[in-house]
Amino acid sequence: MPTATSARLPGRDAAETLALRALAHVAGDPDLGPRFLDLTGLDVATLRARAGDADVLGAVLGFLAGHEPSLVATAEAVQVKPEALIAAHAALA
Repeated sequence: MPTATSARLPGRDAAETLALRALAHVAGDPDLGPRFLDLTGLDVATLRARAGDADVLGAVLGFLAGHEPSLVATAEAVQVKPEALIAAHAALA
């Protein structure tokens, strides 16, 4: 699995923007969305209300980092390398 050291860490704003793009993909995916909600304990209303919060953005990137097929699929969907999502996660930590 990619590591944060394999990619240059983005600035916080860039990491948050990438995390929001990833969250949009995850939330809209019929498989990933429910799984993300189940694993985090969030409900749809809370996710909508807190979508821009650093802890939610970190959670979505952590969720992806923990499952390589989801990481790769999301990276393809948002048109970045998987390493960029890992680096964004590290930048938000």
